[in-house]
Amino acid sequence: MSGSESDDGRPEEDGAARHRARMQRRKSVVDARIAAATTQRGVLLVLTGNGKGKSSSAFGMVARALGHGMHVGVVQFIKGKYATGEKTFFRRFPELSYHVMGEGFTWETQDRERDVRAAIAAWEVATGMLRDPALALVVLDELNIVLRYRYLTLEAVLGALRSRPIEQHVVVTGRGAPPELIEIADTVTDMRAVKHAFEAGIRAQRGIEL
Repeated sequence: MSGSESDDGRPEEDGAARHRARMQRRKSVVDARIAAATTQRGVLLVLTGNGKGKSSSAFGMVARALGHGMHVGVVQFIKGKYATGEKTFFRRFPELSYHVMGEGFTWETQDRERDVRAAIAAWEVATGMLRDPALALVVLDELNIVLRYRYLTLEAVLGALRSRPIEQHVVVTGRGAPPELIEIADTVTDMRAVKHAFEAGIRAQRGIEL
């Protein structure tokens, strides 16, 4: 028998040919879907769930947008007291408007009125961004937490997201995204927690969580 054989005795070239045929069929399907995607507009992305990586994913998109020379706005609603690597790094970019507006995590402040005031102040900055057509991407980090605790009116948030400039992309992060926000979003990712180092007593690490 010509050609080498796999462990089960079948010629390897037959397996390679089947693989090529499968990939060609898959490519045809993917190419057709790409060709059918003709709409050009800003998208609303919601990153939610109990798993790690929601804000990290959002800041990955910030880096991608800045790499394309786009102008970006970021409002952080909760993580105000923490010195994070992303804050230190991204504030170097003149194309980025970065606002840390939170008072820290809700279990640390223990003051609802204070948290509400901080959320309202942050939302005023965010609404300005959502009206600015010069901003190609706006990240509203931990906005879902604010909505969950009803520090802001959901209807006002949904209205601002719907009426933003047509080309503007928005990323909303945080656990417990409300169903109404999920309904109007274009892309929703629910990050599932499988395992986390903190559960084993490992503290938050610089470059990973901070």
